[in-house]
Amino acid sequence: MADKEATVYIVDLGESMADCHNGRKESDLDFGMRYVWDKITTTVAASRKTWTVGVVGLNTEETNNAQDREGLEGYEHISVLQDIGPMTMSSLRELRSSIQPSYSSGGDAISAIVVAVSMIEEFTKKLKYHRKIILVTNGESPIDDDSSEEVAERLNDVNIELVVIGVDFDDPDYGFKEEDKSSLKAKNENILRKLVDQCKNGVFGTMAQAVEELAVPRIKPVRPFKAYDGPLTLGDPSKYESAISIHVERYFKTKRAVPPPASTVVIGPDYGVPSQSQTIDGDVEMGGTEFSGVKYMRSYKVNDPDAPGGKRDVDFDDLAKGYQYGRTVVPFSESDMSITKLETKKSFTILGFVPFSSYDPFINMGETGIIVAQKHNEQAELALSAFIHALHELESYAVARYVQKDLAQPQILLLKPNPGIEDEFECLYDVPLPFAEDVRSYQFPPLDKVLTVTGSILKEHRLLPSDDLKQAMSDFVDSMDLSNFGEDEEGKPAEYAPIDDSYNPVIHRINQAIRARAVDPEAPLEPPAEILLRYSKPPEKLIDKAKPDIEALIDAAEVKKVPAKAQGRRGRKEAVKPLSGLDVDSLLGERKRTNISMENSIPEFKQTLATATDDATVEKAVKQMGEIICKLIQDSFADLLYARAAENLLVMREELISLEFPALYNKFLTALKKSLLSGELNGDRREMWFKYIVGGHLGLITQSESGASEVTEEEAKAFAR
Repeated sequence: MADKEATVYIVDLGESMADCHNGRKESDLDFGMRYVWDKITTTVAASRKTWTVGVVGLNTEETNNAQDREGLEGYEHISVLQDIGPMTMSSLRELRSSIQPSYSSGGDAISAIVVAVSMIEEFTKKLKYHRKIILVTNGESPIDDDSSEEVAERLNDVNIELVVIGVDFDDPDYGFKEEDKSSLKAKNENILRKLVDQCKNGVFGTMAQAVEELAVPRIKPVRPFKAYDGPLTLGDPSKYESAISIHVERYFKTKRAVPPPASTVVIGPDYGVPSQSQTIDGDVEMGGTEFSGVKYMRSYKVNDPDAPGGKRDVDFDDLAKGYQYGRTVVPFSESDMSITKLETKKSFTILGFVPFSSYDPFINMGETGIIVAQKHNEQAELALSAFIHALHELESYAVARYVQKDLAQPQILLLKPNPGIEDEFECLYDVPLPFAEDVRSYQFPPLDKVLTVTGSILKEHRLLPSDDLKQAMSDFVDSMDLSNFGEDEEGKPAEYAPIDDSYNPVIHRINQAIRARAVDPEAPLEPPAEILLRYSKPPEKLIDKAKPDIEALIDAAEVKKVPAKAQGRRGRKEAVKPLSGLDVDSLLGERKRTNISMENSIPEFKQTLATATDDATVEKAVKQMGEIICKLIQDSFADLLYARAAENLLVMREELISLEFPALYNKFLTALKKSLLSGELNGDRREMWFKYIVGGHLGLITQSESGASEVTEEEAKAFAR
């Protein structure tokens, strides 16, 4: 069962929270809410009904709490903004509109804590919950500490954790102290610190540290997932008495983390962002805005001369899978597919053993698992322990065939023994191994010698590194060593990039962006946290240290800058003139080409552009080449002439990029796409578009390819869909 949590946030909304202090451009309230919003949005993203949240406003203009309604004194200007319950995007947006600074300062922080305690007691009853109260304040409003000891005892009795985070509160451990602090704020800090010290579970800190720690990604705790529960066999116990069978359990040790998936919804015209992070199956009303789930519908048609329009609809049940074999499609029915499917049964069988020395770690594939004996089964524990120690003493791995459940795909696993000598935990670690079809062997020439066609071996060659180059490279690699470039708490050399501090920037950046959008859809996204970019580039100090070795390597390798690729001239290419200055075409009696034939289209197209003297000649040549491409597609039987048409299109594209006439190509390609998808070129020619043009990267010429183009990368990607 999932852990149950009940958390109440007490947010100071007093008049002083609207002010900015200590050089910040944002108010104390906005600064403190950065921490609160991050915590609440994390709860929303988890989407667990057992993680409940409540919010209490301190120093509000109105009063809304159960204690005040009962006639108790000292609970003025305290309002329950949200009762304890599951947090959703709708309630998050409603709460966001309530978090505004007021013109009041008459609320008492300890009374607000009492209100939060009562809320938690009423909601959780005597059930097992993790209870927490988080108070965010700048301490500028008076606090009555007469009942602080009684409040601390009540917190301890109910087992509630109290977290007080103050804006610009002093924190010697963090190294922050506010200068010129008012006497009222200093007094309130001491009262709250004393209250936290009296609690069994209490935390007191400054907001600057809390906001700084938000940049550190929070690792999601994952419960163990049992992937297999059954016998691990060596031999067949049903046939041989000497066979071994050990009842084991397999869990995931490592699991690939992925970013949260996106759902497609239709957004109402009067709103910019959907108010629910979930897939919507039907038309619903959320916060006054209508959203519709996207539904996909497919229709299948076949050619039928007798049907209206020449095509006839076909039901999905009448379709069969087909596999391409050469240029022929081989159909496969469901009955045929059932024959090809491997019928497996749940099993975990050891096939053999290999020594440590004969296995290369780079063969590992996929995620790691851990195998332990069945719980409360002493016989299985003893047998597995003996097996693990036997593998360890013989320095061998076991190779096993693993089928997680009936009809599942089999896997070949390598089992590594962990005898528990160092960590006192006996188990088997497993990793998937590749099948023969997964292995690709490539032959490369040796790096230390050159083999000539006559069979001789050359140790010195222009393609082989010299001794000076080898030494320079060795010095460069040594100078870029990161293993001990970091520093520990005592300033001693330590590992620069420990695995626990290395985070996936893609996953955590997306989560950061989602949380920011959930709180404020209009605000710009903040740049990625520094901790996510820390290891994306080498440290500057290390580069400065290695600079002499880098320069020595450049000199030894004779590295030279490659000149930038020359851009084509607007108009036509400059014709190559012979040294004699004679007009070779005139001497040979050849005229400048005006027409392009289909049989020799590519060389004639290039020749026409090479001798073009004006833009009209280029446009005429492009028009003729376009007609040839359309003719090839129209006359093609199936995809027989598609490759030839794509080759002509590639030549047209390259030549027009060189001449800086991208508009001509983009105009032709736009018309060609319309003709292909509408069936104007003798039937369904969509394969030519998606496989040969889009798949062959023959799309629109973008600004990055030609400075004369007006098409952006985003427009080109949208056009290719």
